[in-house]
Amino acid sequence: MKKTLIALIGVLGLNLSLMPATVAQEASAGVPAMQAKQVAANIYYVEGLSELGSSANQNFISNAGFVVTPDGVVVIDALGSPELARRLIVQIRKVTPKPINTVIVTHYHADHVYGLQVFKDAGARIVAQESSGEYLNSDTARLRLEASRQELFPWVDENTRLLPPDEPIKGAKKLVVGGVDFELIPVGPSHTPDDLVVWLPQSRVLFAGDLVFRNRIPFVGQADSRQWIESLNTLLKFPAKVMVPGHGPASTNPKQDMALTRDYLVFLRQSMGKGAAELIPFDEVYKNTNWSRFNKVPMFEFANRMNAYNTYLLMEREGQ
Repeated sequence: MKKTLIALIGVLGLNLSLMPATVAQEASAGVPAMQAKQVAANIYYVEGLSELGSSANQNFISNAGFVVTPDGVVVIDALGSPELARRLIVQIRKVTPKPINTVIVTHYHADHVYGLQVFKDAGARIVAQESSGEYLNSDTARLRLEASRQELFPWVDENTRLLPPDEPIKGAKKLVVGGVDFELIPVGPSHTPDDLVVWLPQSRVLFAGDLVFRNRIPFVGQADSRQWIESLNTLLKFPAKVMVPGHGPASTNPKQDMALTRDYLVFLRQSMGKGAAELIPFDEVYKNTNWSRFNKVPMFEFANRMNAYNTYLLMEREGQ
């Protein structure tokens, strides 16, 4: 019942604050708060929680943005469940009644794309890197969705589906919507094979996707950390006033926050690479590494050991 009610509210674009208290309370009971935050003129984002995805938080662990132009709304990333996408539409409708005509995907990870079908059903086109097909056609994507239907139920269920881009792009591309320039810049394979960032030169706002995890330890997974570091070095040259990361709050000091993610990746490669080169077993390398610079950063206890292990294996491969 609660899911049906929230879905209906999202589709209709109703403002919960204008609804009777009992309906608003029922719709929002147990649901993590979502609020659009303005970072520049006509540019907004919503901030996910710094925790693991779960049914309790609807998989609201990543950020999404939207830009209001004279010709409609451009959304950047679609969040981690259809329900979250509906709630994002509620936030957009608090700002503008203009149609949502485009969704730009920074990369095809579950917490950024499970909401795509809601925007597609609303008439938006999906724009992403052509290399997203590598993930979409993989066993990893299929198994992740199967697991999510169990772990994130009822917010991700048998009706949740992965959607390919309507407009797959190869290389850099500039979109112009309502006179607003959106520069789509490929920076993968880094965090994923299909990473891209979205640069709005007129406002000097950068949507960095998961190249930047602000105020938390990043998820490294099977990333190409060498290329990720190089991509961050490239982004550090951008004259950005504001950066919206894939996770964590927006930054008005982009260089400092990009550098934290970069420095963590550099440290992983140096510490794990040294152990791998000397044929020291991973457990011993991990135990003897001084993590004091990073162990107070949120999500360290959940992500760091896995990040270190994957990096150790990567450094073994690179050294062969």
